[in-house]
Amino acid sequence: MRTCDVVIVGLGGIGSAAAAHLAARGVRVLGLDRFPIAHDRGSSHGQTRLIRLAYFEHPDYVPLLRRAYELWRDLEARTGRRLLVESGLLTAGPCAGPVIAGTLASATRHGLDVERLSAVEAGRRWPVFTLPEAWTVVHERQAGYLFVEHCVAAHAAAAEAAGATLETDAQVRDWRAHGHGVVVTTDRGEIAADRLVLTPGPWAAGLLQLPAVGLTVLRKSLFWYRPAQSVQPAFAAGALPCFAFDAPTGFFYGFPALDDRGVKVAEHSGGESVGDPLAVNRGVDEAEQRRIEAITTAHLPTLGTHRADHAVCLYTMSSDHHFVVGLHPRHDRVAIAAGFSGHGFKFASVMGAALADLAITGTTALPIGFLSPQRFC
Repeated sequence: MRTCDVVIVGLGGIGSAAAAHLAARGVRVLGLDRFPIAHDRGSSHGQTRLIRLAYFEHPDYVPLLRRAYELWRDLEARTGRRLLVESGLLTAGPCAGPVIAGTLASATRHGLDVERLSAVEAGRRWPVFTLPEAWTVVHERQAGYLFVEHCVAAHAAAAEAAGATLETDAQVRDWRAHGHGVVVTTDRGEIAADRLVLTPGPWAAGLLQLPAVGLTVLRKSLFWYRPAQSVQPAFAAGALPCFAFDAPTGFFYGFPALDDRGVKVAEHSGGESVGDPLAVNRGVDEAEQRRIEAITTAHLPTLGTHRADHAVCLYTMSSDHHFVVGLHPRHDRVAIAAGFSGHGFKFASVMGAALADLAITGTTALPIGFLSPQRFC
């Protein structure tokens, strides 16, 4: 039977970060994934992910985000890759709605640098936007985007450079506590380890052995629109900030044009339930496309509707839409990270550090208590 200090199951955004942090601390790490590094079958692909400090979901995330920014910059310095771009983020919607109210509440509690604008003021500064006058706009300069596949690849490269072994095309079937450690069963045989880190993304419900958590998986679509040549400069990176609209029909977000595919736009709300992550429909859903184009026509009218690309990713949702991170309630040698509910990738760098702490000592100084799986038990 093969042996190591820590086995990591799943090498997406969170698992690759955990591998990098553990290996950097001298731990013998074996990371396993059924797909190649930075694959497009799960939740950590699709060119970009938003990163922001004024977190409307809950103010308790902000200290973690501050550390995440530091760790992303550290990873850039160690790997020589550009991973995080502070392009700014324009968030618009009703002042009393959960997005604007939550953003301003987090900014106030943590003293964050945000600018509150009227819709008219925002339209003067960025003429591509057409926003209802009743909406409030918040501009966060330090927000921006992460190059998602590059981030996963950078963490994986850092892990291997520090001595980790990462194996793809390896399917994990089960795990069990055994003596003072764990045994992981794979299609290549069994592996014994002192500790186990579970970061299986959309496959979490079947691997965590925690039915009370009640994870579900949603299919989400990403769309890219290529603007006409005459207006391309207004939508280019450096000119256009990232944007998010808390509209009556849902919550939508997007990014400036980073390549010839153009502007990426997606809906954070909604989504179709997925039974088998391996069998998800990756084609274009015309109803989803109509919802996206209704928003862009209303609020980015000069963008047009020339769809240049499309991709599908998966959200693994917890019942309260907050992350599930901590020691397994029944196995203190198993650390878990799941249920990132479509807003977790920006935290990958700091979640990797927290999981490394948990795997080595069973505790962490990082403020993740509010994310503990114990809240479901």
